Amino acid sequence: MSVDREHPLHSAIQPLLDAIGASVVDLDDADQSDIPLMWKGDPIAAVRLPPLHGALDRLIESVESELGGPLASLSREHKQRAVRLLDERGAFTLRRAVEDLADAMGVSRITVYNYLNAIHR
Repeated sequence: MSVDREHPLHSAIQPLLDAIGASVVDLDDADQSDIPLMWKGDPIAAVRLPPLHGALDRLIESVESELGGPLASLSREHKQRAVRLLDERGAFTLRRAVEDLADAMGVSRITVYNYLNAIHR
């Protein structure tokens, strides 16, 4: 069974799939780790989640798109907002996230930690 890209469920979840880097796959191609999409009690396709490798990069790209440019070129206020968004999305549960984000923003690790401390106060 091939994925019906015009199906209302597919159209409804596409923005979510794009935001998390997931994709829809045919049931015939689905793995055990894929999540079945049900419509009126019947499976119509499956969602394949993205690999963890590159998760921080995808989160950063999403925030850059949302804030209108590369993190390094953003104002201090927008960098603080970026840290808040990334924190809300769980980015800092990933190993080396603070260091990698500091590099992407063009700031020190201490600056990122200061932004995080201000959020959590």
